[in-house]
Amino acid sequence: MRVAIFNQKGGVGKTTTTLNLAAALSRHGYRNLLIDLDPQAHLTSIHGTTIPDARTSAFAFYQHNHPLEDLAIEWPTLGWLIPAHAELIKVDSLFGKGPNTLNRLKQGLNELSTANSADSAGIDHQNILIDCCPFLGVLSLNAIFAADRILVPVSSDHLSLRGAQQIEHTLRALEPVLKCRLERRYLLTRFDRRRRMSFEIADKMKALFGADVCTTVISENVAIAESPAFNRDVFKHAANSRGAQDYLALLAELQASGFL
Repeated sequence: MRVAIFNQKGGVGKTTTTLNLAAALSRHGYRNLLIDLDPQAHLTSIHGTTIPDARTSAFAFYQHNHPLEDLAIEWPTLGWLIPAHAELIKVDSLFGKGPNTLNRLKQGLNELSTANSADSAGIDHQNILIDCCPFLGVLSLNAIFAADRILVPVSSDHLSLRGAQQIEHTLRALEPVLKCRLERRYLLTRFDRRRRMSFEIADKMKALFGADVCTTVISENVAIAESPAFNRDVFKHAANSRGAQDYLALLAELQASGFL
């Protein structure tokens, strides 16, 4: 399964959700390939590996046609990571938005799947999670075109909700090109039960997106917020925290609904 985690607003929990959903999957025995398509490279920094040269990052896939398999680095317990580099910011200006460019990641993942079928020593993974950059450009469109599913984190504020509405508009506009409706889920994050606004945003999301809104919410939680500073997912950092339990509940919901 290929899932793109995307919102056109930053700070909503895209990287956090990519990391902790992968960690929840790994606790159930799944191996994952995480792809960092954000030039800010936050997911890569949590891995703890410094990528000094763009030629060993996802940028080399676009600029030099390096196979994805050659760029992947192992992430113990989670699976594999294709790291990001700041040079990814150049992809939009270098390659434009032609069909070949927009389908580049999809083609690369198809080639990776073929290579893995032929080589038992290849990247062992069952799920692909793509951490997108917070704007609609070539990289995010690559993720959308490559994905089977879109997961949209929405923090409990009005600007984040507006970003989700823009994504819904974009996905609907892309349906004639994709020739299908991409299944998506909207996930409320940073949910603070002490604030009335959190519940207002939840009600508005249900009104806007209906059954595409996850029942599970990710609570505002110290363990989630501080775990990246220690290069850990929330389970390694605080397995009994509310944040860890929320991500396990999210995984259970997504699996029960057939989304994963």
